Amino acid sequence: MSIKSDRWIRAMARDHGMIEPFEPGQVRHSGGTRIVSYGTSSYGYDVRCSNEFKVFTNIESAIVDPKNFDESSFVNKTGDVCIIPPNSFALARTVEYFRIPRNVLTICLGKSTYARCGIIVNVTPLEPEWEGHVTLEFSNTTPLPAKIYAHEGVAQMLFFESDEACEISYKDRAGKYQGQQGVTLPKT
Repeated sequence: MSIKSDRWIRAMARDHGMIEPFEPGQVRHSGGTRIVSYGTSSYGYDVRCSNEFKVFTNIESAIVDPKNFDESSFVNKTGDVCIIPPNSFALARTVEYFRIPRNVLTICLGKSTYARCGIIVNVTPLEPEWEGHVTLEFSNTTPLPAKIYAHEGVAQMLFFESDEACEISYKDRAGKYQGQQGVTLPKT
């Protein structure tokens, strides 16, 4: 298994629609303003956060149960920024839609700009032949409110290509998160 370079990422996006929309370079400014960068990097792709958020709240005093998730545990927000309460979290999704090849595993890591502010990005691996918008989880580990910017970079995807295709892909298993659109809550 090997990590893939910027040339490979550009070719896969261009020839196979692996990332849509796709930015072949690194964007650091928008309308003359500095932003948290997104686009192709040396060995990865920095994804953007959409403007759709689900902010965790304890208004209903619900129990967080992945087998019986209560949607009232979230408040829906749409906007250019999202404020995450102290020691809480929010869900969002990528602007980009992914189509992962059968012989590729994709790992997501948070960007250092957010990590240095105590904001942790958590995403599970994108398995071979998974496709959809990636649901992002932002944990605010600080005792202060934290801000996430929509349409700016939030995490980096790293692509690992195997020398052989897997026997059974996520698509073959009819995975429950296949083709997800929007911010997707837990499913069983």
